[in-house]
Amino acid sequence: MARVELRGVRKVYPGGVEAVKGADLVVEDKEFVVLVGPSGCGKSTMLRMVAGLEEVSAGEIYIGDRLVNDVPPKDRDIAMVFQNYALYPHMTVYKNMAFGLILRKYPRSEIEERVQKAAEILGIQDLLNRRPKALSGGQRQRVAVGRAIVRQPKVFLFDEPLSNLDAKLRVQMRAEISKLHMRLESTMVYVTHDQVEAMTMGDRIVVMLDGVIQQVADPLTLYNKPANKFVAGFIGSPPMNMLEATVLAENGSLRVHNDARSFDLAVDPTHRPTLDPYTGKKVIFGIRPEDLEAAGPQPPSGANSITAGVEVVEPMGAEIYLYLNVAGQTITARIKSEQEPEVNKPFSLNVAMDRAHYFDPATERAIV
Repeated sequence: MARVELRGVRKVYPGGVEAVKGADLVVEDKEFVVLVGPSGCGKSTMLRMVAGLEEVSAGEIYIGDRLVNDVPPKDRDIAMVFQNYALYPHMTVYKNMAFGLILRKYPRSEIEERVQKAAEILGIQDLLNRRPKALSGGQRQRVAVGRAIVRQPKVFLFDEPLSNLDAKLRVQMRAEISKLHMRLESTMVYVTHDQVEAMTMGDRIVVMLDGVIQQVADPLTLYNKPANKFVAGFIGSPPMNMLEATVLAENGSLRVHNDARSFDLAVDPTHRPTLDPYTGKKVIFGIRPEDLEAAGPQPPSGANSITAGVEVVEPMGAEIYLYLNVAGQTITARIKSEQEPEVNKPFSLNVAMDRAHYFDPATERAIV
């Protein structure tokens, strides 16, 4: 069984810099888990501790039922794919893939079988006699993955493996690695700073900030029910709009508005029970760009709409991204390209209040 478990794991560097602060995480057998967060959040450090490339300052790491804190990397039965591929330039693709097995003195026939099988899975059979300098970035990445596959490890660890590829190739390789996971049925832990990679690849996603795990959930749960303001703003592209607001009770219902009254919106009835304790208090009102819909020049009176000045228009083909100014704050709307608003002109947007989010301004935890 290739279950990975971290219990209270900490990493403190000389000088007292704490990169990982008491992480608890379970990666189940055959699961694909993605660690995501901004640069410096501790995700790569956590992966390197699982690999044995960094010492654990406190806590325990298990692979299967085995405590591996003091086990050397070569004996942990893991394989790691790095951002820079780490291929030997003087060796052919075949030798790069076979080298680890040769060091472990596997029989030649078994090495041949494993390399050929991995090359077939990755579609690089015709590249086996080339050297890395004769390969494209995508081909080098496949070779690095192939070198991991031939090991037949319990756990695959990926440290931002697609960072050096161009945008089109990254999309292709995301799909290739996802298909590889389904084919091999192996446990995989994948580190990236790109939330699109995380959302499209992971069975579950671990969102990190400043060495602390903020939320662990499947992609749709992270998107629809973020645990706090950071997760809400990090997951989703373009990111969620966040506006300071006050909750008020009016005529038997709740409303949210800002001090300038540039928006005044009725709280959805399903959110009222949770928001009632915040009546008369400040909250952070969140709405995703795709939950703002073009309302035309004059929305109906009493409609849940925001009218704001258009600052930037970005045509994206089937969609348009609008950047608008609401009382000094910029919000983003993602609308259909049937109509293109004019810059420096007011534009109205209907707000899907049943999909709104609210956060406590003091704790930044999600209220709804």
